[in-house]
Amino acid sequence: MNIVLGIVVAVKSKASKTDEEWRSKLTPEEFHILREKGTENPFTGKYLKHKAHGVYVCAGCGAELFGSEAKYESGTGWPSFWDSVGGSVELREDRSHGMNRIEVSCKNCGGHLGHVFDDGPKPTGKRYCINSAALRFKEKTEKFKK
Repeated sequence: MNIVLGIVVAVKSKASKTDEEWRSKLTPEEFHILREKGTENPFTGKYLKHKAHGVYVCAGCGAELFGSEAKYESGTGWPSFWDSVGGSVELREDRSHGMNRIEVSCKNCGGHLGHVFDDGPKPTGKRYCINSAALRFKEKTEKFKK
């Protein structure tokens, strides 16, 4: 929201959509995870054992979220990363289902990605445990090289 001349003005981000718009853009599984904060079953996601070089982007809006260099095998059943692309995710307390966790969301569109835990490897000690259905992958090509 912005305040202009004492009037509160709602600002719609470029990734804001109605549920109907999201449903037309996403698969039912993607919608459930990204918009309804669902979780895919462990060891079922397409990116769990994915090893290509590139960047994982939000399945909802395409924002870059995690680089392949930060991906590691955590043994938990979901793709895990020790860090996110700078400023790409938001962290919020999540006390749902009788647990106390930290939810990870896409900063651009607010889509639910998964959760982050403090039991990951160095250098961050973080384990971003992310649903495959919340992600798409862009393979590294010559365009991405510096």
